[in-house]
Amino acid sequence: MQLDKVVNYHKALADPTRIKILILLADGELNGQILAETLGVTPATITHHAAKLRETSLINERRDKNTIYFSLNHYFIKNNANATENLIYRAGKGGIVIMEDTQRRIKESVIKNFFTNEGTLRSIPAQLKKKLIVLELLVSKLENGRKYSESEINEFIKNFHGDFATIRREFIMHQFMFRDNQIYELNPPEMWARWETLS
Repeated sequence: MQLDKVVNYHKALADPTRIKILILLADGELNGQILAETLGVTPATITHHAAKLRETSLINERRDKNTIYFSLNHYFIKNNANATENLIYRAGKGGIVIMEDTQRRIKESVIKNFFTNEGTLRSIPAQLKKKLIVLELLVSKLENGRKYSESEINEFIKNFHGDFATIRREFIMHQFMFRDNQIYELNPPEMWARWETLS
């Protein structure tokens, strides 16, 4: 996991109210009103903190009519905790920071060269490393945990490039998404093909 993701994870936890929300949700799904009453805060405060936790995939949301229910995303909580440990003990002498700075510059260069100012894709890169950077950027705009029909994925891709069939196939081929009975869903980022490992 990249350094910025570890930092964002800890920023999300750096508030007593957010920690309390997670502790309460460890016993099961709760709605915002119950959380607010239990913690003695306003529903608006819960909404604010829940948004921070959702941004880092620490909680899930489910809407039932006008009520939003929250639950823990156990996978990402444990994965982020492990990533922090791995970063501290295995990164070694600042090398990770230097490496990530180089990767950031490579990514920015690819995005500048292959995307227009309007955000559309000029062409699908032939080189695998550049292609994976482009695909990663595209799938990052999809909603985590949401199930998409094939037509919805096609329409999403058309916003960026006309060859939706090729890009849709690349999403599956490189483990960004999985498909089951024409329904598409994002894989966890840890399963995605990593362009950072390519030379």
